[in-house]
Amino acid sequence: MSLRFGNAPCSWGTIEGFGEGTPAAQMLDELVLAGYAGTELGDYGYLPTDLAELRAALTQRHLTMLGAYEGVYLRDPAAHAQGEARVLRLARQLAAVADLGDPGWQPLVVLADEHSRDPARSRNAGRITPSLALDSQSWTHFTAGAQRIARAVQAETGLRTVFHHHCGGYVETPSEIATFLERTDPALIGLVFDTGHALYGSGGSDPQTVLDLLERHRERVWYLHFKDVSAGVAAESRRAGRSYQEAVGAGVFCELGRGAVPFGAVLQALTASGYHGWVTVEQDVLPGMGEPLMSAVANREYLRALERQGTPS
Repeated sequence: MSLRFGNAPCSWGTIEGFGEGTPAAQMLDELVLAGYAGTELGDYGYLPTDLAELRAALTQRHLTMLGAYEGVYLRDPAAHAQGEARVLRLARQLAAVADLGDPGWQPLVVLADEHSRDPARSRNAGRITPSLALDSQSWTHFTAGAQRIARAVQAETGLRTVFHHHCGGYVETPSEIATFLERTDPALIGLVFDTGHALYGSGGSDPQTVLDLLERHRERVWYLHFKDVSAGVAAESRRAGRSYQEAVGAGVFCELGRGAVPFGAVLQALTASGYHGWVTVEQDVLPGMGEPLMSAVANREYLRALERQGTPS
C-alpha cells in the first residue's frame, strides 16, 4: 500500500487556539517514537518560527512537513485580508521546509472556516440543521475569500491549498461540503477529507456515510486526516447539547478502531482509487487529556494491522 502516515500537534493537545499541551520538542520525539514519518505545523509559534531551527527540528528526526492548518472567518469579507496574511505567514514556513523528507510531497495549506466563531454553529456542532446554513450571499463571500487566499498562497509560495470541512464552522454537513466544492475552482482548491469531522458533522454515526462522501468527492481529495468518532459520545453530546469544544473534551474523537469510522474500507477505497499521498492521524484532544504517546502508538499499530490484513474493518 503506497500510503504514508503522519501525525499532528492536535493529537498532543495543542489544538486550534485551545492552548498548548505537550512541549513541541517532546511532541516531535514522541511522534517519531510512535512510528510516524510526517507532521503538520500546528498553531503558529508552536514549532519554531525561526526557519533554521524549524529545518533542524525536522531534519534531525527525518520528518516530512505535511501541511499547516489555519482558520479564517470566511463569511465576512472584512476578515479576508487579515486571514490571508495569517495564512501566508504559515505558507512561508511550509515553503522553507518543503524540500525536506519525502521528495514526492509538497506541504499543503489547510484552510478552514474559523470554527466556533459564531455561537450557533459551535453550540450545534454535530447536529446542524438547514436553518443554520449560509445564505446565498454569504456563500459568495465565503468561497470568494477561500479562493482569494488560495491564489495568494500559490502566487507567493507555489504551494497548493486544501479546504478542511470542520465541525463548529460553516462547512460541516455533507450538503455544505458539496456546496463549497461546487462553488470553488477544482484546479485551485482541493479537499482534505477528515473522516472524523465527516462523520460527526453528518449528524449521525453511520459508517457508510464516510465511504459515500469519500466516493462522491474523491476527485477533489488531495490529502486525508484519519480521525475516529465514538458513536456513544457523539450521541450523548447531541442529546446533552454540547458545544464543539465540549464534545472534544468529552472524547468524541477516540482512538482509531474504537469508533464508528470504517478505516479498513476507507484504506481499500483509497488504494482502489490510486491515492498515493500522505494520511495524517489526528486524535483531537484538549490540553491535558489522555495519554497522547500511548494513543499515537495504538493508532499506528491499528493501521499497521489493517495494512497487514488488507481487509475492511
